[in-house]
Amino acid sequence: ADDQGAVRAGLVLILDSVPDVQVVGEAADGEQAVALARELRPDVVLMDIRMPRLDGVSATRELAGIADVLILTTFDLDDYVFGALRAGAAGFLLKDIDADRLVDAVRIVAAGEGFIAPAVTRRLITAFAGRQATVRLDGAKGVGELTPREREVLACLGDGLSNGEIAQTLHMAETTTKTHVSRILAKLGLRSRVQAAILAQEIGLSRE
Repeated sequence: ADDQGAVRAGLVLILDSVPDVQVVGEAADGEQAVALARELRPDVVLMDIRMPRLDGVSATRELAGIADVLILTTFDLDDYVFGALRAGAAGFLLKDIDADRLVDAVRIVAAGEGFIAPAVTRRLITAFAGRQATVRLDGAKGVGELTPREREVLACLGDGLSNGEIAQTLHMAETTTKTHVSRILAKLGLRSRVQAAILAQEIGLSRE
C-alpha cells in the first residue's frame, strides 16, 4: 500500500521474484488497503504512512486481527511512526531497505516474529525518548508482574534481538522464547514486539 505507483511497482517486482512470497493485491491509499486486506486476508501488509483518504496509521489500526502490518517509512520525516507503534504495527521498514532485507522482513513478520532491525530500533528509541511528554506506552505498570526470565527476555527485545537470537543468548529453546514473548505482551497489554522493545529501553531494562 503506497500512493506512489513507482514504489508499488518496485515492491511487487522484488517480492514476486522469490518463490515463497506472493503479492495478492496493491493499494494506492489507506481505504483501499483496508478494503483489499479484508477481502484477500493477506499474511502481511506493507503499509506506507502518508497516503490520501486514510493514512497508514489509521489503516493499521483497522487491520488489527486481520493482517500483520509492516510500516514503510522515510522515518526521519514521519511523525506518524509513533501512532503506528501504538496501533500495533508489527515492524518498520525504511524505504531505502535493500531487496534481500525487504524479503527477509516479510518472511519474519509472516512467521509471527515482527521485524525490529537493531538500527531501526535504536532510531525509534532515540526519537521516542524525545517525545515522552506526548507519547507514552502504558505497559510499564505491568513490568512488576513479569517473572525474572520474562524480564530477561524483555531486555533482549529492547536490544532488538529476534526469537532465535534470544534463545541462543538465554540458552533456551526458540519455542520457549516465543511463549515468553507472548506472555510478556499479554501481561503488559502491548500489541507488538516493537512496543515491548521501546518499553524496555524507556524503563532502562538491561541484560546483566
